Amino acid sequence: MASPRFSFSFHRLRVGHWELQYPESYEFLLKRELQLRRQGRMVTKVVAPGSDTVTNPSEAMRAAMAAAEVDDDVLGADPTAQRLEAEMARVTGKEAALFVPSGTMGNLVSVLTQCDTRGSEVILGDSSHIHMCENGGISTIGGVHPRTVRNNPDGTMDIDMIVAAIRHHVGAGALHYPTTRLICLENTHGRSGGKCLSVEYIDKVGQVAQSHGLKLHIDGARIFNASVALGVPVDKLVRAADSVSARILRKTLGGGMRQMA
Repeated sequence: MASPRFSFSFHRLRVGHWELQYPESYEFLLKRELQLRRQGRMVTKVVAPGSDTVTNPSEAMRAAMAAAEVDDDVLGADPTAQRLEAEMARVTGKEAALFVPSGTMGNLVSVLTQCDTRGSEVILGDSSHIHMCENGGISTIGGVHPRTVRNNPDGTMDIDMIVAAIRHHVGAGALHYPTTRLICLENTHGRSGGKCLSVEYIDKVGQVAQSHGLKLHIDGARIFNASVALGVPVDKLVRAADSVSARILRKTLGGGMRQMA
């Protein structure tokens, strides 16, 4: 019996010598990219790749999954999960890593771990994935207030605007405002056409966070793409980000997997 496949409506677009075929969901990216090119603000070519979510695993991938050693990951006994987490900790230069079943859960667990007081505030881009496409989970589940800063076309937020958005629970504002505890970045930035945030920019935001007693979280769903595009190791791209311990929260959110493979 053939495996069911999702169907998508595709568009075609000609840009110079390029003919692109893309799902409807990428239309907003192309329109924004073309608008910037007409304004003379972009010199790169437009590419609209299909999502990994509409591809199928190869036979070798299926064989590896079938042959993987498994045990109870909730109890910390799954050897495959342990090897994956150890490798990710090594690659990112962090003390430890935690497997979660989705990027959305990874962001949610990270935000809730670092904003462990309800009513905390997080500064993030107005077109970031956490703010736009994760069902408002940081607010509905964690009671975390989002304070948005405008994303530039390259996915960054102006440093001075980040600083201006920081609110501390002191003085007259203590009666009215939530307390900022976290800054979130996204690399690559999806709604900016997959733009890469540079090491220099990330480190500057990290310095701002540190100087104000805040934490920094990086939504790194495409961090390896950024690493390849920039020619920079992943650990340098995330060295300013704070490591977290989130295993209990993963279990609370239903992400504890008895067998990972």
